[in-house]
Amino acid sequence: MIKNIIFDFGDVFINLDKEATNKQLLKLQITENYEELVKLCCQYEIGLISTNKFISFFHNKYNISKKDIIDAWNAILLDFPQHRLLFLKQLAASKKYQLFLLSNTNELHITWIKNTWGETTYRQFKNCFKQFYLSHEINLRKPDKNCYEFVLHKNNLNPSETFFIDDSKENTDAAQALGIKVWNINPKTEDVVNLLSRKEFI
Repeated sequence: MIKNIIFDFGDVFINLDKEATNKQLLKLQITENYEELVKLCCQYEIGLISTNKFISFFHNKYNISKKDIIDAWNAILLDFPQHRLLFLKQLAASKKYQLFLLSNTNELHITWIKNTWGETTYRQFKNCFKQFYLSHEINLRKPDKNCYEFVLHKNNLNPSETFFIDDSKENTDAAQALGIKVWNINPKTEDVVNLLSRKEFI
């Protein structure tokens, strides 16, 4: 019996264009040292370097304006369909499940979301969850085993009673290895609002 639901954020609630940031970086002629950039982005995502240091790296190394860097970085973020917020609010109001958010989200992205959605919508969204875990705040990221164990142990959750939704198979595979039930959602053909029609909830 499912008692706990852990949601990813991007391409579960907010739509993403996962190629947009890379395309924008290419336009800014950031094409070298790919491994260095990946390492830097991972460090930023788990809060090991500050937003200022992250932006300054690109600004100083490639002589690009800070605004252009921020715009390119946030290009991945698209819209948040209101029917998903309505679904989430109804699910939270039912009190049938403990709801958690677990997202690889950095400070620049969450700042863009707060500013774009507005305080009211963001507060309504966040208040639906018992806990709201962002990678840059907890210094852990999926698919690292420690990230899932952190949520399970912190909230005394039984993996067999816990369901996890994420658009990355790498992330759902890691959770499944710990005994968590999973849905590797396909954002092109599936929608989180159909969650309760899955066999695990019937």
